[in-house]
Amino acid sequence: MFRRKDRIEIKTPEQIELMRGAGLVVARTLELLRSTVVPGVTTRALDAVAEEAIRDHGAIPSFLGYHGFPASICTSVNDEVVHGIPGDRVLLPGDQISIDCGAILAGWHGDAAITVGVGEIDPAATELSRVTEDALWRGLAAARIGNRVVDIGAAVEDSVRAEPGGTAYGIVEEYVGHGIGTSMHMDPNVPNYATGGRSPLLAAGMALAIEPMVCAGDRTVRTLDDDWTVVTADGHRACHWEHTVAITEQGPWVLTALDGGAERFAALGVASPAAERG
Repeated sequence: MFRRKDRIEIKTPEQIELMRGAGLVVARTLELLRSTVVPGVTTRALDAVAEEAIRDHGAIPSFLGYHGFPASICTSVNDEVVHGIPGDRVLLPGDQISIDCGAILAGWHGDAAITVGVGEIDPAATELSRVTEDALWRGLAAARIGNRVVDIGAAVEDSVRAEPGGTAYGIVEEYVGHGIGTSMHMDPNVPNYATGGRSPLLAAGMALAIEPMVCAGDRTVRTLDDDWTVVTADGHRACHWEHTVAITEQGPWVLTALDGGAERFAALGVASPAAERG
């Protein structure tokens, strides 16, 4: 069903369970890719691994053919922020790659992204990834009944800015999170920064993809001539982390985390059904 005013899709508990199935396909595929990222592998090879894994789970890659996108995952390396197209690029020691993956199972979507170092990477790059992932979890923790969409973005930005040197990081504003369910991109948009003003109330049955993209330098980005790959304008590195979360009566449930978010939420002192459901 949909809310009339906002056209936000509200799922039944049974439909959220179906989304969990799609989320687990994404989670398992990303874990496989994490172990496949080594010096010498091409981004095209990673894409082939991902497509095979998604289909072996009985699912369909969400990205393949989406508005003409030619691959099953996005592979964004170093200064590439998002939507990188897999190809002949060989990953080198010290590179850092963000991998975005989506899958459709039984008509429901899951969407998540991780950032992985290739071999030993620079400590500053490791820190950028940690800051981005921690901000994601702060945003996920804010995805609970009674909050508003703006509270998620505020939590993400507050987390980044609270870090030592956090004011030097750029939070991308042109690309934001989104509702998800029977389609990959749905209402509402979920910014990764504080916007002020009113926004939709969060309610049980909503599902959101929260996905901060944080730059080591200025937040300004540009799109390459392939009309997909987004890079930082100043050439500094960027990181992208994402999870799909369901809002339930018992708290947020991260559908694309293998443990449902239980470990990270416990560390944050956040109530979640993940402790019982996984």
